[in-house]
Amino acid sequence: MHIWEKSSIFALKMQTICAISTAYGVGGIAVIRVSGERAIAIVDTLFTGRVSLAESPANTIRHGRIERNGELLDDVLCSIFRAPHSFTGEDTVEIACHGSLYIQQTLLQWLIDAGARMARPGEFTQRAFLNGKMDLTQAEAVADLIASQSKAEKDLALSQLRGSVSNELASLRERLLHFTSLVELELDFADHEELEFADRSELSQLADEIEQKLQSLISSFRTGNAIRNGIPVAIVGAPNVGKSTLLNALLGEQRAIVSDIQGTTRDTIEDTLIIDGILFRLIDTAGMRETSDVIEQMGVERSRKAMENAQIVIYVIDDLTIDEVRLMDDWTKGTIIRVLNKADLLMGERMRGLEDEWILISAKNGEIEPLKRELVRMAKEMMCTSAVMLSNARHYEAISRAHEAILRVQHGLHDGLSGELLSLDLQDCLSALGEVTGQITNQEVLSNIFSKFCIGK
Repeated sequence: MHIWEKSSIFALKMQTICAISTAYGVGGIAVIRVSGERAIAIVDTLFTGRVSLAESPANTIRHGRIERNGELLDDVLCSIFRAPHSFTGEDTVEIACHGSLYIQQTLLQWLIDAGARMARPGEFTQRAFLNGKMDLTQAEAVADLIASQSKAEKDLALSQLRGSVSNELASLRERLLHFTSLVELELDFADHEELEFADRSELSQLADEIEQKLQSLISSFRTGNAIRNGIPVAIVGAPNVGKSTLLNALLGEQRAIVSDIQGTTRDTIEDTLIIDGILFRLIDTAGMRETSDVIEQMGVERSRKAMENAQIVIYVIDDLTIDEVRLMDDWTKGTIIRVLNKADLLMGERMRGLEDEWILISAKNGEIEPLKRELVRMAKEMMCTSAVMLSNARHYEAISRAHEAILRVQHGLHDGLSGELLSLDLQDCLSALGEVTGQITNQEVLSNIFSKFCIGK
């Protein structure tokens, strides 16, 4: 642990913090959390019950009253947690009171008068990190879990909170640290050139394994980031095939203007939709066609960019103009869903066999369930591509640097570089991996991360 971390923990333990941990506003119940060395003693100055909080064992709940100078504020339940067995690793009291704004604000004022101070955003979680209750990836997963908008996003954050990323990196870092130590040991015996503590073939094998795992994590970021922010789905096709009608049908509201006039949609329109617990970011695009209209040309260009960035492209036609579809493969890196709209107008022989290549829908009539099922199937298939998935840009950046460093180690081993130069690249890789979990970090990074949390968490 770094010196600044030790001093930070000491300074924090000398301070007791408090904040409302439930959502702001009137409710049936509000919870006010108090944490720090004097948390139990401070709440005890306001609490009256059959047994004082100081005399209560850990992990118990006490019913009593909050009062001061003869003024009764509320009947409450106080949950007592004693260090180190609490969320923060410190003595903690959680006061469940009635959800009146007056009661909440008055109780906070009384706690501050008794010696506590208001918690900063994310300070409870920051203390949990500094006290070794979780690493930095898990702390960030707490914020992601609170902000999750879909089941998929919740599941991803919960997986990271339980240590999926942490455990993967800890294993890699531990094995790499062992070899780095051996390489540096060789440097201590530089006068004896015949000594080689770190077997180069084993180190090369380990570097290859680490490179593959880091590359897998890097590749997972596109999907993880999409789960966190919504899987981008571009709806494309020629003018008047029903793209905007389809967007409206998916959303269940008139989000886009629908008209028989070609070129009505001049710009991309975005909205989000949750299907089966998965968040999709739908992008309705301008019709793809050759045009001399400068404004429409700009819309077409934006459509192509939307396709390039989308993970799923819904290509819509309303006739069997198959030749146009083949162009899509050159414009997108995502998966294409081929949709035949206005299928209710097709009859007899024209319908035969189309289900094998096309998803048949009628957006105008709201008959889009086959498309929704295919969207969910594709999304779940993407999410199963990696057991451990990155969704945080900070993690992605640090692991990318670790990957570059391990590539240098591979090249150095191939070229027969000296142990001294290998050691520098190994240290760079270790340092970058340590930044992800918080084993190597600084106060500025921590302040930036935890400032984005809500107060009370």
